[in-house]
Amino acid sequence: MSWEHDLFALFDDLEGQAAAAWEADREAELADRARTEYGTVTLASRLMASRGHEVALDLPHVGRVEGRLDRVGEQWCLLGGVRQDWIVPLRAVTAVRGASDRSVPEVAWSPIDRLGLRAALRRLADAGARCLLHLADGARHEAYVHRVGADFLEARDPADGELLVPYAGLVAVQSRED
Repeated sequence: MSWEHDLFALFDDLEGQAAAAWEADREAELADRARTEYGTVTLASRLMASRGHEVALDLPHVGRVEGRLDRVGEQWCLLGGVRQDWIVPLRAVTAVRGASDRSVPEVAWSPIDRLGLRAALRRLADAGARCLLHLADGARHEAYVHRVGADFLEARDPADGELLVPYAGLVAVQSRED
């Protein structure tokens, strides 16, 4: 029965080769799926997983801003610092350091987390908080957010001058304690 033994050994060897080929194909497919899935991960979802942690944001004409990531909303975040908070539109962020390796998909966000930049700016207007507006051209304006429009904010400087700032020109709003 030596030929049967040889035949079974051949079948075992072929089965092992087929299993190894299947496993290699499966690993390649899983790696490809992982790359494809990561293509759907947004900066906001990575930051959402980082809430409560210390992070650093690099902003044009401002530099590095460090603090505790308190809130993340749709296209903005709130960074809490010592005696100041930063509302930052995510489109203005040039780099993030200290973010979690994980992400929280947007379907898992609460309705409050889905609020936009306007909601955060309205809270500043309601509070009458003194702010430093950092603009895309490098200008800074000390002002109070007075009203919030669809695509701009209206601010008043200490001399009661009116300033309209389109959201597209806004890099950060730095609220300060008096």
